[in-house]
Amino acid sequence: MKKIFILLLAVVFVLSGCGKKEEKVIDKFKKTMENTDAYYLKAVMDISNDEDTFNYDVEVYYMKDNFYKVLLKNNVNEHEQVILKNAEGVYVVTPNLNKSFKFQSDWPNSSSQSYLLNVILDDINKEENLELEKEDDYNVAKVAVNYPNNVELKYMKVYFDNDGNIKLVKVFNTEDLVRINVEFKDIDYKAKLKEEDFALNTVISEDCCGETEETGKLEDIIYPLYIPTDTYLKSKETIETDNGDRVILTFAGDKNFVLVEEASKVNSEFEIIPVYGEPLMLSNSVGAMSANSLTWSTNNVDYYLTSNDLTNSEMLTVAHSLTVTNMDIGK
Repeated sequence: MKKIFILLLAVVFVLSGCGKKEEKVIDKFKKTMENTDAYYLKAVMDISNDEDTFNYDVEVYYMKDNFYKVLLKNNVNEHEQVILKNAEGVYVVTPNLNKSFKFQSDWPNSSSQSYLLNVILDDINKEENLELEKEDDYNVAKVAVNYPNNVELKYMKVYFDNDGNIKLVKVFNTEDLVRINVEFKDIDYKAKLKEEDFALNTVISEDCCGETEETGKLEDIIYPLYIPTDTYLKSKETIETDNGDRVILTFAGDKNFVLVEEASKVNSEFEIIPVYGEPLMLSNSVGAMSANSLTWSTNNVDYYLTSNDLTNSEMLTVAHSLTVTNMDIGK
């Protein structure tokens, strides 16, 4: 009986030691972030849907008091955008079109962000049942995520080395499939940044734009591959504007919605478009999501989707299905 008791104590001791090393690694990361006033990082991000994977080069500049500058380059179509937050607000800038959406938004605190270190740490700190494990040479934390406009994303795994350096983030959906994969290449926790580095003029293209470029023609009408059940294309209308043709697709049935498409226009002067909503990362672009609309630009086409019937997740699914169609046309 004494031997059995000693054996049980040994098992308890071993089990109680499980996860201690991983906890210390997480503590190192927390300590680093507590001592960081500003950071700069480079990363590579893959965003996947059911059909395609889009690869981004990512650069992040962060300074305490809510200053952010995120440079995103889509390596599939060379589309470049910048998410900027400073004392004036939140901007999503498309430099080659010489325009920006401006939000009065709580971004990035309104949802999880897989490439922002302080937001990742916030999610870790909020997790009441933090799961820690060893996976290959990494210490891994499994954490619930919050993507209000994409409810299929449920949790992420954050990978650290033994020194508490974050190396990788994988975001999984409800079917345990990786939808977002971020690999951190370089992080400077002592970046020398100042408020002027986050001014809007630091992300406006110097090459853009002089004289207004001739507006491109909308070569094809792009139809969504996803249409909700018992919903159909009711009408198609083409309107001639000063900037070229504008196509309006009206869908009716159980889920009414309208989709507007037109060729992207390069502005001669920088344009700021006020938006009531949030910046939203699509598969191949950053768009603007409001209560009943979604606006984005990709592959030289501007899209506007609006509906009182579609949920945000359904609008996102329609937008993703247009991405697939657009990719197929270009092949």
